[in-house]
Amino acid sequence: MNTGASANRAAQGIPATGGGAARRASAGLDLSQWKYLSGEAREPQMHAIVTVRADGTENGGAAGPVLAQVLAVDCSSSMAYPQEKLRAAHQAAVAALRLLPDGTPFAVVRGAHSASMVYPETETMVRADARHRAEAERAVHRLIAGGGTCIGSWLDLSRRLLAEADAPIGHVLLLTDGRNEHDTLMPLSDVLEACAGRFVCDAWGIGDGWDGRELLRVTSRLHGRASSVQEEAALAREYEQLMHRLLAKSIPELVISVTPMAGAGVRYLKQVFPTEVELDALDPGGEATRRFVTRAWGDETRRYQLCLSADPAGRPRGEDLQLAVVSLDVPGGEVEVAPPLPCLVHWTDDEALSGYSDIHVEHFEQHQRLGEAVAAATDAHRDGERDLAQQHLGTAVRLAHAIGADQSLGRLERLVEIDDPAAGRVRLRPGVAAVDFEHLITASSHSTYGPASGAADAMTPGSLIAGGPGAATVRCAARDGRVPAAARFCPLCGHGLAGRP
Repeated sequence: MNTGASANRAAQGIPATGGGAARRASAGLDLSQWKYLSGEAREPQMHAIVTVRADGTENGGAAGPVLAQVLAVDCSSSMAYPQEKLRAAHQAAVAALRLLPDGTPFAVVRGAHSASMVYPETETMVRADARHRAEAERAVHRLIAGGGTCIGSWLDLSRRLLAEADAPIGHVLLLTDGRNEHDTLMPLSDVLEACAGRFVCDAWGIGDGWDGRELLRVTSRLHGRASSVQEEAALAREYEQLMHRLLAKSIPELVISVTPMAGAGVRYLKQVFPTEVELDALDPGGEATRRFVTRAWGDETRRYQLCLSADPAGRPRGEDLQLAVVSLDVPGGEVEVAPPLPCLVHWTDDEALSGYSDIHVEHFEQHQRLGEAVAAATDAHRDGERDLAQQHLGTAVRLAHAIGADQSLGRLERLVEIDDPAAGRVRLRPGVAAVDFEHLITASSHSTYGPASGAADAMTPGSLIAGGPGAATVRCAARDGRVPAAARFCPLCGHGLAGRP
C-alpha cells in the first residue's frame, strides 16, 4: 500500500478512492427548453440552455504535465506609479511560479509596446524545477517599468512559445494597468484570430487606467476570464487561487455537437455560465452538424445558450418533433460521455402556450441585459452625463434584483445608493471614478448560477423538466421582460399579471 500517496491526497483535501480502481472521468449533459413555438411566427427561433458537467477529472488526466504556462506582465511606464503596482505584479508572478509542478513548461514575458522574454532569455519555454523557478523569481524581481502598451504583441509571443511547448492545455495569465494604446504596431483583432483555439487566456486589470471591455474582448475570444483587483495587495492571492484552479484541469477540450433536423439550422451556441465566452463552430465541411470546441476542463459545470432557427411550413401541429440533437465528445480522452439529447419543437396555434419561455433562457438573457446596462452607464459617465449613468445603473440594479444576482447587487452598491431595488431607484454616489465602472464591467461578465438568489440547486439538472410548466416564464404586458409563469406580480415592475389571483 502506498501510504505516502494516500497521506499526500488527504493533505490536499482530495477524497480517498478506496481500494478499487480509480473512478473514470465523465461528462454529463442536460438541456432545458420551452418547446412550444407559434406556427404563425415570421422567423421562429428555439432557445435552450445546454448544461455540461465534468466530474472525476482528477483521475482521468494524462501522464505527465498537462499545463504549459506563460505569465505576461505589464511593464509599461504607467506601472511605475504608484510603486505598489509593479511590486504587486512581481509578487503575483512569483506566487504563480512557486505553484508550478515540476516538469511544467513555463515562460515569463515582459509586456510593453513590444513583448520580450524575461525568463528564459531566449524565445523558448523551460520545464519547472527548483533551479528554474528560483532563476525565474530573480528575473521577475529585476523587472522595471518603461514603454507603452501593445497587448497584441504580448499575446503573439505567448502563442509562439506555447506552440513550441505543445502541451495539452496552454494558458496565458495576462496582467495590465493600461489601455492598448499601441494597437497599430500589432492589431489585437488579427492576433486574437491567430490565437483563438490555441490557448486559454485569463486577464487581470490593476490600477486605474485599464479598459474592462478590452479585457473582455481578449478573454471571451480565448475562452478565459476577465477580472480585476481594487487593491494591489490582493493580486498575489488571486493568482494563487487561479493557479490552483488551473492545475485541477485535465481535459484539454470537450466538443459540443449540434445536429439540426431538416428545416432547422444552428444560429449560435455561446457560453453563458460561469462567464460569457464566444464559440465559433468548426468548419462543417458541408455537413449539417456544427461542432463547438470548449477548452480546459476540471470538475465543473458550464452552461451554454443554444439558438436554432426553425421553419413551421408543412410541419404537423400539436405533436413533439425533434428539432436538433445535442451530443458531447472528448477527443482522445478516457472520459465517459452522456448520451445525446434531443431538442424538441411543438408547433402550436395556442398563443397561451407559445407566449411562454424557458426560465433558464430568460435568466441568462436578463443577465446579458444587465451587462448592457452597465456598459451604457460606463459610456454615459465617461461623457460626463451623470444623470444618464445613474439611470442605466438603476436598470442594472432592477435586473440584478429580478434575477437574484446578489453579488452583482453588491458590486452595484459601490457605485450607487439603492432606494428601491425592484423599481431600480438609485442615487449615484459622490466621488465615483471611471475605474469603478471598469471593475463593474469585468465583474458583470461573471454570470450567476441560477434564476433564484441563494438557491444553489435552482438550476441543478433535472430540477426543472425541459418543457414542463415549472420551467416557464410569461411576458409582462407593462414592460419588455419575462417573469416566472407562476408569479402573481412582475418582479421587474410590480405590475399585476393577468389571470393571477
